[in-house]
Amino acid sequence: MRKHVSLAAAAVTAAVVLSSGPAVAAPPPTTEPVTVAGGLVGPLHVSAGRDGSVIVSEEFASRLTRVASDGTKTVLYSDAEWDVAGSAQRRGTIYFVESQGAGPMDPRQLAGHVRTIAADGTQKTFGDLAALENEKNADGHVTYGFEDLPDGCAAQLPPDVPASYTGAVDSHPYGIALSGNTVYVADAGANSIVTVDAYSGDTETLAVLPPRPFVITADVASTLNLPGCVVGLTYNFEPVPTDVAVGPDGWLYVSVLPGGPENPALGARGAVYRVNPDNGRVRLFADEVLSPTGLALDDDGDVYVASLFGEGVLRIDGKDSQRTVLAGKLTADVALKGSTLYATTDALPAENQAPDGKLVSMDLRGHSRR
Repeated sequence: MRKHVSLAAAAVTAAVVLSSGPAVAAPPPTTEPVTVAGGLVGPLHVSAGRDGSVIVSEEFASRLTRVASDGTKTVLYSDAEWDVAGSAQRRGTIYFVESQGAGPMDPRQLAGHVRTIAADGTQKTFGDLAALENEKNADGHVTYGFEDLPDGCAAQLPPDVPASYTGAVDSHPYGIALSGNTVYVADAGANSIVTVDAYSGDTETLAVLPPRPFVITADVASTLNLPGCVVGLTYNFEPVPTDVAVGPDGWLYVSVLPGGPENPALGARGAVYRVNPDNGRVRLFADEVLSPTGLALDDDGDVYVASLFGEGVLRIDGKDSQRTVLAGKLTADVALKGSTLYATTDALPAENQAPDGKLVSMDLRGHSRR
């Protein structure tokens, strides 16, 4: 029941209505999502810019695409050798992470870094995340798997379910956030949050996310073909950080997708954590979140989470109250710009169907917070 990293995300734009006649009242903001663009290939990540455009990482196509407010798509970067993941924007410069060799299905040598594209098109690569993981193995001291499993029961486990193991060397930079000259990276392979100095390129592990404990029920044991002797025992799944954002309180907020089955078969096992950027201390913000694969925060500190296998985008307040604010299926990521909420939906293609991921937007003004 090791993790298998494959995730999802969000983004889009709003329209302005002008009148050349007498002044009229502006139409009320829509509280339903509007499709900005379609035909996206695995839009697992999104970030919003100041000019009304949105950048989408089409991860299955290894490219970074800008979507204008009218839905026009422009490829900004493409390299089939790299897995292009989360992005962030600041003062005309685009920051994003890319990797290769992540996971058992990718035979290439482990590699990953931050790349920037300046307004004039100049590119820069810095921050060797794979080297950091190879040297430190962030979660190498953490034990995953069953707690207090009897020897006789361990012998009955299926071959693909380890009784227990420690964190392996793995790196898959996935989400990204900016603060000053620090780039925060959610490394879904290393189960950690990494800091990268935008000037020197120095990389350090800020925090290792805690395991996600789960008590095996009889129904779950049956679903996963586990022996009855594991019922009632706790299995510590790997925490897979899928996104990171800086909150208005200065703390980092991290969405975590548990390792193991990625479908909803085991229920809402995901979480959102707060991480102190000064010392790396981790605090639980919200529990029992279904498949959280991206997040964003508003100025009030409410967290908007893309629930990949849920009903769309969730809003979570400081009391861990969850409410769906944007309905959508296979919602992979989310971004906020002012009162506009962007999300990517249909991020995973249906079986035997061509990819048709969408970027949608919704104006949060007038949307009840209750």
